[in-house]
Amino acid sequence: MATGSSDGRHQFATFMSSPTSSFAELLAQCRPEALPWANGSATQFAAQVPHGTTIVAFRFAGGVLMAGDRQVTSGTVIGYRYGEKVYTADEYSCVGVAGTASLAFEMARLFQVELLHYEKIEGVALSLQGKANKLAGMVRGNLDLAMQGLTVVPLYAGYDPEAGIGRIFSYDPAGGMSEEHEGYHSIGSGSIFALGSLKKLHHAELSAEDALTVALEALYDAAEGDTATMGPDLGREIYPLVHVVTADGDRAVADEEIAAAAHRVVEGRRRRPDGPRAELG
Repeated sequence: MATGSSDGRHQFATFMSSPTSSFAELLAQCRPEALPWANGSATQFAAQVPHGTTIVAFRFAGGVLMAGDRQVTSGTVIGYRYGEKVYTADEYSCVGVAGTASLAFEMARLFQVELLHYEKIEGVALSLQGKANKLAGMVRGNLDLAMQGLTVVPLYAGYDPEAGIGRIFSYDPAGGMSEEHEGYHSIGSGSIFALGSLKKLHHAELSAEDALTVALEALYDAAEGDTATMGPDLGREIYPLVHVVTADGDRAVADEEIAAAAHRVVEGRRRRPDGPRAELG
């Protein structure tokens, strides 16, 4: 592996003398070909490129929860059933991605490095708002490909120690950012169905256990209405990925805990196929 740069300087010297604390900007200067949006070119087959789908996020009594289904599709064909669309971003936040799968997964991993790099260079972590702004810049960097059909849309959530609450940020394909003050949001092809479910079942005082159930109910409704979204697969033991972020940090919920909740949701749907009803009043 090469240890020098084109001007004879060691790569470590380039790293330490960079005028920016942004890892993405450093890559753009030194290794632009390593950026996920640098080498792609959309074609008439963009619709057949594997896509990831539905992510939900919402506040509950202790923080914020994010969950994503596992299915990745190519047009009307299931590409694979084990996609990972929700990632730990840093100690107090997580990110979910929908859209062109390869670019989305790379962007999520690059975002992890971006936050770590900033903290190591500056000696202090960004605020939650600052992290959300960083992600907006990365989405904006993918604009050329997004205009050609290779879109990446993330959903970012974390616990804000200063405010003492969970916060959720959504993005459009051009990098426009919005904070979801209603306390819940969903992205991906099944989002319209998931949002309908969350609107009826979500409230800010949910316990962590009830929040997990609400997330699975929302993804179940999304899978019923959207062929690209996958519900719990009890036979293959494939369940949504779920992250919970509280004052104690980000935690990926264990498969066993998700499986138990998924079985309860599926059993409930056998008795009431349309799912639980929201209380009036």
